[in-house]
Amino acid sequence: MTTTHPLTEASVLADITTMLARVLDEYGGLDVEVTADTTFHEDLGLESIDLVEIGALLAERYGERVNLAEFLAEKELDDVIGLRIGTLVDFVLAAAGTGA
Repeated sequence: MTTTHPLTEASVLADITTMLARVLDEYGGLDVEVTADTTFHEDLGLESIDLVEIGALLAERYGERVNLAEFLAEKELDDVIGLRIGTLVDFVLAAAGTGA
């Protein structure tokens, strides 16, 4: 299902927070406040397999143009490990055609 409402930083952040809660539910839940500065690995403890699941949820929500695997493939390993939620929000806004 793709989105039909206008995308904003706040709406994308809310969507990603919901996706994170869904993924982290199997680990006991989302126990930190998610902000643009929250990191996937250090703050949330996500592993690469979790990013695959987030990628699938993003594509389901925003369409195939939001391809997290392609986005991450262009990054250095340290950049992937240090990935922040705000970087992902900017990526979704740009990939979904709204610009960041």
